[in-house]
Amino acid sequence: MKKLILSVALMGLCSSAFSQQALWGGSEIVSPGINDDKTVTFRFFAPDASKVQITGDFLPTVNVDTPYGVTQAPGVADLTKNEDGLWEYTSPALSPELYGYSFIVDGLRVNDPSNVYLIRDISTLTNVFLIPGDYADNYKVSDVPHGTVSKIWYPSESLGTDRRLTVYTPAGYENTEKKYPVLYLLHGSGGDENAWSELGRATQILDNLIAAGKAEPMIVVMTNGNAGMQAAPGETSAGFTPPTTRLPKTMDGSFELSFPEIVNFVDSHYRTSADKEHRAIAGLSMGGFHSMQISKEYPDMFDYVGLFSGVFTPREGVKSPVYENIDEKLARQFADAPKLYWIAVGDSDFLYDANKEYRKYLDDHKYPYSYRESKEGHIWKNWRIYLTEFLPMLFK
Repeated sequence: MKKLILSVALMGLCSSAFSQQALWGGSEIVSPGINDDKTVTFRFFAPDASKVQITGDFLPTVNVDTPYGVTQAPGVADLTKNEDGLWEYTSPALSPELYGYSFIVDGLRVNDPSNVYLIRDISTLTNVFLIPGDYADNYKVSDVPHGTVSKIWYPSESLGTDRRLTVYTPAGYENTEKKYPVLYLLHGSGGDENAWSELGRATQILDNLIAAGKAEPMIVVMTNGNAGMQAAPGETSAGFTPPTTRLPKTMDGSFELSFPEIVNFVDSHYRTSADKEHRAIAGLSMGGFHSMQISKEYPDMFDYVGLFSGVFTPREGVKSPVYENIDEKLARQFADAPKLYWIAVGDSDFLYDANKEYRKYLDDHKYPYSYRESKEGHIWKNWRIYLTEFLPMLFK
């Protein structure tokens, strides 16, 4: 009987240990190791591998052809193997920024098993690390009052389904009767309502800028611009569907036509200053396209417009009332010009020429706007910087 009790106890202990094995499954390898001189050492244990490389946005870029033209992508560097089977690579000194990276082991892209910090960008999971300083200090969780981030569902009658928003309310919102201005912040192709809060560090940027008195306290509504989706992949009743950029109803006018439903929902469920001078809209890439189209479609809705690495021309063959009479609609919008119409793009962005062409159109029609040109291309590094610069200009 004692043997039976002992056996059962051991089985229970083993079962408990198995169910909690993650407690002891951590790696002792330090990777990435951020050094005092701001170089970073990456390590990967693979004694049987023939070749280990790293790719990341801290490496020199290479040119890649896209349907829109040539863009830049992160380069690749080789790791060196020591006698114990540990591969290492140390970067040059890095400027302050949030960086992403992955390993390539014998041709297979893998994540760093020593780094638990990952961000999903469409269908790719990438490890991340932060070099502090300059703009990047705004991307940190600092010891300041924090806003609240909520995932809110709203009914869309025009799209025939409930859909989800990510909503940021500033620190102190719950403890006051004050009304707040609203920024509607839109993602790019393949993104969703999680993109700006995760990849864009929008909530950290907002907390830090508001706490420093550099930005007005505001509500920020991060939408899902894919009108055929309810919410981010894996977070709807559709289940674990593979993320993709090839989604229906993204740039066909559906989202733009349905947008007043979002504004009406936000105004009815939050304490907003519900007028043009207290509303802003901004977005990156496809979200820049949506922001341009929505703001001219509803010229009395937004007094602040931000177009980050935007697209401006509808896809060939796409028919929608939103994309008709664009010249007349822009003339109506600029007849009572927004307080801020801000365009930003990188000098090697594959949409640089499209932005140049749109600015020429605005210049030819004498429509006022502000322009920011940065280095590099179609990357989150630029969009985080643009948001950091755009927010302090709002609601002044």
